[in-house]
Amino acid sequence: MMKATQKLHDLGQSIWLDNITRGLLTTGTLERYVKEWSVTGLTSNPTIFDNAIKSSTAYDGPIRQKLTAGKSAEDLFFELALDDLTRAADLFRPIWDRTSGVDGWVSLEVSPLLAHDTQITLSAAKDLFARAGRPNLFIKIPGTKEGLPAIEEAIFAGIPINVTLLFSCEHYLASAEAYLRGIERRIAAGLKPDVASVASLFVSRWDAAVAGKVPDAFRNQLGIAVAERTYKAYLTLLASPRWLHAYNAGARPQRLLWASTGTKDPKASDTLYIQALAAPFTVNTMPEATLNALAEHGKINATMTPDGGKSESKLAEFSKAGIDIDMLAAQLQDEGANSFVRSWNELMAVIASKSEELKRAG
Repeated sequence: MMKATQKLHDLGQSIWLDNITRGLLTTGTLERYVKEWSVTGLTSNPTIFDNAIKSSTAYDGPIRQKLTAGKSAEDLFFELALDDLTRAADLFRPIWDRTSGVDGWVSLEVSPLLAHDTQITLSAAKDLFARAGRPNLFIKIPGTKEGLPAIEEAIFAGIPINVTLLFSCEHYLASAEAYLRGIERRIAAGLKPDVASVASLFVSRWDAAVAGKVPDAFRNQLGIAVAERTYKAYLTLLASPRWLHAYNAGARPQRLLWASTGTKDPKASDTLYIQALAAPFTVNTMPEATLNALAEHGKINATMTPDGGKSESKLAEFSKAGIDIDMLAAQLQDEGANSFVRSWNELMAVIASKSEELKRAG
């Protein structure tokens, strides 16, 4: 019988793992996910690295080796992260080659402390991409008000970007506009316009945010309704004359990516968002537990409809129930940015304390 992971892949959706640890690489687990579960890329963020380094001794040796150079915690972190992500990028490289750069990507985030500084974000993105030396590495930049100009400039500079922390259809459209402006500027300057990008819409956090504030009949429906509305806008945009003009000049579409697709409600199916968001020409980046659940007992029955399904009537019901969608989207984006900053600060503290311990141990 065909595994649900294979079925999802065959429907035209890319399965990416929302995790990276040294153990995934050294034990061959990531390679097994690629071969057996149709995984074709991965994403990382400060929280993922914080958990990986905090809960493992796998990084102690590399930290000890790098200590002699007297590096800051941030420099040390980016060296460790680039070690992991370049290995993962090399594992996915055959997929990247085979799909002409549509798939086979890994992602690394700029420091979230830069989120409100366009110029420094751009310079960090250029630096990290150059240091990685891998064509299949996305640099993640948040699609916040301050992040959007950095996204446009990075695309114009030819750096592949994963736009992160998008929560609404409006957030997605703003990031797509920034991407397209960067591409159009490349076309006008006589540069190759085939710079890749994905736009990451966070889904499950919507439902966590309204849990207990809406009738039980509405449980776990808001994130999916927002995603359905965004999927319709995505397909409409890709078919618009402006985008078709860019494709005709050699550009590629920015793909929509579903993020935050692990189920947070213990009473709901552990593959709830995977089943609801099956759609061709999209990416679903899944936490490891969700990927395991999909491979072991998941079922993929239908794909999303291009017309947005019943999203508008559902969103109207949430509005009637007192949920201000636009205000909540802004709040979720702020909270997301703040939570990455907290994880970043914890990560720096973990690396600094590990460094001190290893120094004392000699």
